[in-house]
Amino acid sequence: PLQPQQAKPVPKTSRKSQKKKREPALASSYIKQIFRHYAKMPVARDAYQIIEKCCEKYFKQISDDLEAYAHHAGRKTVEMADLELLMRRQRLVTDKMPLHVLIERYLPMEYRKLLIPVAVSGNKVIPSK
Repeated sequence: PLQPQQAKPVPKTSRKSQKKKREPALASSYIKQIFRHYAKMPVARDAYQIIEKCCEKYFKQISDDLEAYAHHAGRKTVEMADLELLMRRQRLVTDKMPLHVLIERYLPMEYRKLLIPVAVSGNKVIPSK
């Protein structure tokens, strides 16, 4: 007598194990756009891969440094003073070139308003601390 074969149960896999956790990264198109703006010359396609790796390492180093400065000060939050210290150590901010000048020179107006305190009518300072 022949008996029908029963299908073997397929073990369920969790979806969490299938997804690989990806590191956050800047979009390659964004990096290309920034680099084209500052390079002002043609760049080979294969050079962009190296530029992306350099940007990733640069931002990783900056974030590690900022984290170390905040940790050293006994804080869990990175503050403006940490960023200014980092920029001083990189010699981007000096006595002749303060941070406010760099903000005014390179950032759009909506970010300037958030970062540089401005006195308005009614003796109010925006942004308030």
